[in-house]
Amino acid sequence: MAWETVMGLEVHVELATKSKIFCSCTTEFGGEPNTHCCPICTGMPGTLPVVNKQVVNYAMKAGMALNCEITRYNKFDRKNYFYPDLPKAYQISQLYLPICRNGRVPIEVDGIKKDIRIHEIHMEEDAGKLIHDDFNDETKCDYNRCGVPLIEIVSEPDFRSADEVIAYLEKLKSTLEYLGVSDCKMQEGSMRADVNLSVRQAGSEEFGTRTEMKNLNSFKAIAKAINYEAKRQIDVIERGGKVVQETRRWDDNKDKSYAMRSKENAEDYRYFPEPDIPPIEIDDDWYNANLASLPEFADAKRARYVSEFGLPEYDAGIITTQKALADFFEETTAICGKPKEVSNWIMGELMRLLGENDAETKDMKLTPKALATLIELVEKKTINRNKAKEIFAIAFKEDLDVAKYVKDNNLEQVSDEGLVKEIVDKVIENNPQAVDDYKSGNKKAIGFLMGQCMKELKGKGDPGVVNKLLSAALA
Repeated sequence: MAWETVMGLEVHVELATKSKIFCSCTTEFGGEPNTHCCPICTGMPGTLPVVNKQVVNYAMKAGMALNCEITRYNKFDRKNYFYPDLPKAYQISQLYLPICRNGRVPIEVDGIKKDIRIHEIHMEEDAGKLIHDDFNDETKCDYNRCGVPLIEIVSEPDFRSADEVIAYLEKLKSTLEYLGVSDCKMQEGSMRADVNLSVRQAGSEEFGTRTEMKNLNSFKAIAKAINYEAKRQIDVIERGGKVVQETRRWDDNKDKSYAMRSKENAEDYRYFPEPDIPPIEIDDDWYNANLASLPEFADAKRARYVSEFGLPEYDAGIITTQKALADFFEETTAICGKPKEVSNWIMGELMRLLGENDAETKDMKLTPKALATLIELVEKKTINRNKAKEIFAIAFKEDLDVAKYVKDNNLEQVSDEGLVKEIVDKVIENNPQAVDDYKSGNKKAIGFLMGQCMKELKGKGDPGVVNKLLSAALA
């Protein structure tokens, strides 16, 4: 029997405001427990929330960028439930009139394009965090995150594979980073995805019973959790059982999910209009100001990089995926005026080092000035490309003045033909077997001799000069 997986996503995104959604407490990540909170965000009796206007701006921009309709008259509601990390026993959210509705996100997987529909985007406050101390066998509450502003992006059940989910999340992450509304650091909880998943017989129009998976904080974990849960549900059905509607927690260490609680429905939360916050009315001036402030997004940048800078489609696609990487490319190009060379260094050495160090562009020490200087030194033949790669690796991890480093460490390229000729003659004299091999038709032997010459020159030889003189000497 063929099965089809059906999924919808709820993506929580922490907004990059300096203060919380209803008070002036800092949103800075970390800090000692319970030092970033006040009577308002901890829900003390008699306190009144005041909406942070920047939260509304960011939510509106996100909706515009994701092709949503903006609800000009929207309001907040109370979602009532009690968890230890929610001190006032309710969360201020939006149910009846969310700020954004009916959006879409175009994705492409294996050459197939489709739109993922967005049901709504609503604003809400985050809860706190429970810290489990296994040594003392106790759990403590940290309320620093209470009141941090969120938008929740709720999709329609349009996903049919883990690859589609990842493509969608990558597109969301890129779009929100370009907007500057969130840093989307999944490891810090700035972007979190809950996956609602069910299975049904292929060709059926009826939805199966869904489960919701939480605690998914990386693309890798999300893909594994989806594949695991789909297989689990299929196994349950094929054994004659019934899937239970429930919330499940993903355990990344054990690569499996387990049940947390039965799934609540909207009526379980006893929603009612938030009495302490008046409705938000977005007039034309406010709406148009946000619309005018939208940046150039990845798709538009990619097309411009191809047409304006002559970059290959693939390279332009990789560079524009991350705003930080696109900014780095543009700033470096503005300094040295060599976009293709900048792209080559990014696609080669930079992507390799980012992968090896499991790092993001914004985490590296390499500056546009450092790379531009490196490119210019190679162009002028002050250093050769191999030495430039060594310097690049250092500049990736350290704030390096490249020109000064080259001078202080005597790394200038050796192009003096007289000096190079002496080295070539010495290498030929010391390696008669390689010379005989070359003259006997083994042309690869010149590579060995070339390497010996560069070794004698401590890697600083001009490859063009060395190759010319070595070839002449072997002729």
